[in-house]
Amino acid sequence: MLQNKEIILGVTGGIAAYKAVELLREMIKGGANVHVVMTQNAQQFVSSLTFQTLSGNPVLCEMFRLFTGSKIGHVAMADIADLMVIAPATANTLGKIANGIADDLLSTMVMAMKVPVLLAPSMNVNMWESSFVQNNIQKLKAHGYQFIGPAEGDLACGSMGSGRLADIAEIIEKIEDIFTKKDLQGQHVLVTAGPTLEPIDAVRYLTNRSTGKMGFALAKIARRRGAEVTLITGPNYLSLPRRDIPQIVVQSAREMRDVILEHYQDCNIVIMAAAVADFRPQNTLQEKIKKKSDTYLLGLEKNPDILKELGENKGHHLLVGFAAETSELMENAEAKLRKKNLDLIVANDVTQPGAGFGADTNIVKILDARGRARKFPLLSKDEVANLVLDQVVKLVKKREKDQPWPHNW
Repeated sequence: MLQNKEIILGVTGGIAAYKAVELLREMIKGGANVHVVMTQNAQQFVSSLTFQTLSGNPVLCEMFRLFTGSKIGHVAMADIADLMVIAPATANTLGKIANGIADDLLSTMVMAMKVPVLLAPSMNVNMWESSFVQNNIQKLKAHGYQFIGPAEGDLACGSMGSGRLADIAEIIEKIEDIFTKKDLQGQHVLVTAGPTLEPIDAVRYLTNRSTGKMGFALAKIARRRGAEVTLITGPNYLSLPRRDIPQIVVQSAREMRDVILEHYQDCNIVIMAAAVADFRPQNTLQEKIKKKSDTYLLGLEKNPDILKELGENKGHHLLVGFAAETSELMENAEAKLRKKNLDLIVANDVTQPGAGFGADTNIVKILDARGRARKFPLLSKDEVANLVLDQVVKLVKKREKDQPWPHNW
């Protein structure tokens, strides 16, 4: 999404200015061409040479420096920019912008911007909670400025509370969000992710190798594309993909079923990326099983087939399933698609390198209810999520317009 984007990174005089270096690196890694603008105070924290070396572009600091030929710097940069990000944005900078003060290169450039401006505040907690700062923020939001953060935690001044610069990954996600078309606006997507745990005794359980990465990617991209998202997940070690995605953590398959049915009528798209255990122990012991013999017979019984139950009560819902297989991929996926009354199924052979559980990549085939399949190469899970949601959007549009099945796969 950042490929070939022209982004202006404004850096102001706060201790978090050093984190702007990492933000710059991440934007460049995403394919953006970044131009850095620093205030005089920012240069007290980080050298302009650091930003120039990493960006490959001159760092702009001087108010009246010409950009190219006779073009004034702040005007020329505003003309080429796709986005401006100010990180960190100090209380002083927020106040100046909110009140139309343009007395340095950065604030002057903001006044000339016709593209989105993203502000990432960072300051002492008492400053952040000040009525002056909060009034300025409300004024800026009313004028269309966008915000990310701040986060809570230990501050450089020794205080604890809100005021930390938002995590770099969170800022990047917000930037991606700004550049993303909101083609799922008005849709409510329920996504399941991760494994389930089926207890054997007080300390042991049955589970599988799922980490939840694919489901988390789907939830993040669906929210980025404008959908309201509910994420229901088994136990996992992943960070929540976005603050604005409600996450409900469950343990067993039966718990997952109950929570899904509780939220089922509130959504219109269900993407079942969780690896739900097919079986559970017939009996769960309340104490740890002791090694009294060389063998132990564990009786199993079937868990509820959640996706099949949803398909039998489909109504207005659009259902997407996953098939993680080790053999006969297409045969098993097609059978699951029909048996469970799905609109789409995403199939992958987990024995392929880069396509198994825990990887950051996947190799998938997407099948529709008409039996057509599309094969994709090794991609990141974010890219796979976008491809799945592309097909979901087509089906949503088809239903809304009541047109024939889309043929432009």
